[in-house]
Amino acid sequence: MRIAVVDIGGTSIKSGLWEDDCLTDIRETDTNAACGGEHVMETVLSILREQKDVQAIGISTAGQVNSAEGTIVYANENIPGYTGMQIRGRLEREFHVPVAVQNDVNAAAIGEGYYGAGRGHKNFLCLTYGTGVGGAIVTDGTVYSGAGYSAGEFGAIVVHPKDRDVSRDAFSGCYERYASTTALVQLVQRAYPEIKNGREIFARLSEDGVRALVDQWIGEIVYGLTTLVHIFNPSLIILGGGVMEQSYVLENVQVELKSQIMSSFAGVEIRPAELGNTAGMLGAAREALGRLKSGR
Repeated sequence: MRIAVVDIGGTSIKSGLWEDDCLTDIRETDTNAACGGEHVMETVLSILREQKDVQAIGISTAGQVNSAEGTIVYANENIPGYTGMQIRGRLEREFHVPVAVQNDVNAAAIGEGYYGAGRGHKNFLCLTYGTGVGGAIVTDGTVYSGAGYSAGEFGAIVVHPKDRDVSRDAFSGCYERYASTTALVQLVQRAYPEIKNGREIFARLSEDGVRALVDQWIGEIVYGLTTLVHIFNPSLIILGGGVMEQSYVLENVQVELKSQIMSSFAGVEIRPAELGNTAGMLGAAREALGRLKSGR
């Protein structure tokens, strides 16, 4: 069985073929997101037209996704005009195969659950730290999507209420503004303007001043995780995003979190994501496989 998979991100569109639990023909194409949702869809169509003899299509995408209908409920202005996009309908009309559409973080969680850090766990959370903070909730082996297909917006947890000003910024005072990789870079740049990105930050981790700021940021990560642990009582939390490949970050998050949660919740395990950039494609493939088997 061959499934074409596409992972639509704000910067790049990753694509490949899934067959016998393996991904092949992995490619990467510029999204050119600023050109708008219609341009993005035309790029996806062009990619899929090159894939022959597929029985289904799996799409992982940025934005809030109504997975039952395969539509974009909401997308920010990173991809103008993407909100309301009828992805499933367009692709099924052209390719005449079942199409599954899932939010990118949910798709990554599904991929990790089948093939990566979530194997053997039916109840876990998955968070990704990058430009913002994305989240997914897996209960009894299934992604929980909420009443409006938007559950898992962990970046909107209010952690600094004194900084809250929704007239200025809907995420003001929220987790995303303090715990994302973007927040780390902004924090460090206020003291070290010459540092431009996360890679440069960790290259200078031996410096006391830089390390103190990284520790402050790790504390922000733990604020949100403490809340999530006590709400969901998961057996596992998977942390993704390039910054979580830094052993210093993961080790200190683990230590600090244990000191912040009640002893009855201390069994929670913290693991780094294992699948990297392939997680979303693998999760999209599993969603498409389920749609194909159900005959929908």
